[in-house]
Amino acid sequence: MSDVHASPTQEVCSVQVGDTLYGVPIAHVLEILGKPATQPVPLAPYFVGGLVHYRGEVLTAVSLRRLLGMEPAKTPEDVLVFENPDGLFGLFVDSVGEVLHVSQAEHEPNPATLEARRQHLFAGAWKLKDRLLVSLEPERLDPMRLASAFPA
Repeated sequence: MSDVHASPTQEVCSVQVGDTLYGVPIAHVLEILGKPATQPVPLAPYFVGGLVHYRGEVLTAVSLRRLLGMEPAKTPEDVLVFENPDGLFGLFVDSVGEVLHVSQAEHEPNPATLEARRQHLFAGAWKLKDRLLVSLEPERLDPMRLASAFPA
């Protein structure tokens, strides 16, 4: 018998970047591209990881590593595909993990001490049994939004 007072849960796609585990609401993920060929974009903002071919379209893909000031990945990265009002875009991550069920009761807002750039990027974190799952909201990672939030 289920508890009618249980906290609402949602499914999140877990992704790894460096040593940190991030979660993206699965409802926002259109597709996961396993290490696609990418094309660099000369003179693009620092957070643009490259262009990716996707179903006849060319997507701008944001590098989460670059946004976080990390070294470039030493191996090809996976790409999550999202849709926004302006079209499609991608997000480079080191690897894609499993789909996790998380509870709103386990979600904490960003701490006030978190650096301003990360406050803008992250939407809090879920407390899992053995670690934190940092919450990413795709609309915060939209290349056009990032360009206005973090001008060159």
